[in-house]
Amino acid sequence: MRQIFLDTETTGLYPAQGHRIIEIAAIESINRRVTQNHFHVFLNPDRQIDPAAQEVHGITLDFLQDKPRFEDIASDFIEYISGAELIIHNAPFDVGFLNSELGRIDKNNIELISSSIVDTLSMAKAMRPGQRNNLDALCRYYGIDNSKRTLHGALLDAELLAEVYFSMTRGQESLMIDLEDNSVIDQGLLNQQTTFPILVMHATPDELDEHNRYLDSLSNTGKCIWTDES
Repeated sequence: MRQIFLDTETTGLYPAQGHRIIEIAAIESINRRVTQNHFHVFLNPDRQIDPAAQEVHGITLDFLQDKPRFEDIASDFIEYISGAELIIHNAPFDVGFLNSELGRIDKNNIELISSSIVDTLSMAKAMRPGQRNNLDALCRYYGIDNSKRTLHGALLDAELLAEVYFSMTRGQESLMIDLEDNSVIDQGLLNQQTTFPILVMHATPDELDEHNRYLDSLSNTGKCIWTDES
C-alpha cells in the first residue's frame, strides 16, 4: 500500500479570499515503511503573507521571491501523489487549498488524483473525544519527540504525522505483507479448510446402566420415545 503523509503552509486561512500555498511537503510510505522518496517545495504566492500566518510558520515573502510558482511544480506534484492514499491532519484545510491551486490551472481536484484521503484529525477525535487532538497533543500522547517543532513547517509536520498515524493504527502491521523480506502467503493454505480430529468418549458400563434405569423410570410414566422400538 502506498500512502502519502502531506502537509502545507499557506499565506492565510481562506483560499476563497485569495490565500495561497507557500510550502508543500509529502512523505511516502510503502506498506507502513517510510521511504526516502519525499516531495518538498517552497512556492512564491505572488501575494502578501498574513502576519498571523507568518508567526505560525516563520516563512517570509523575501525568502519566497526566487521560488517556483505552483503551476511550475504542478505536474511533478500530481505525478507524485497519483493513485496514493493521502493522509492529512485536518484534511479539509489542505484539500481546500490544493483544490484551489489546481483549479487555477484547470487541473482535477485532489480527490480525483489520489485513491483516497484520510483525515487524522477526525480519526483522533473519534479515538479521543473531548481531548486536544492537534499534532503537538498527539505527539505528547503517543510519546513522539516533537522538540524540533518550534514553528510549523510542512516537512517536519509531515514526518511527525507519519509517526502519529502509525501509532494510532498500531497493530495493522500484522496485516501487511512485507515485500522487502519476500514474505509470501500460501493462498492454498488460506483457502484450505482446517479440520481437527473429534474426540469420542464412550460411556462406561456403570454409566450405561444408570442411563437405562433412567429410561425405565420414564417408561413407567407413559410412552418413552427413546425406548420405543416400533
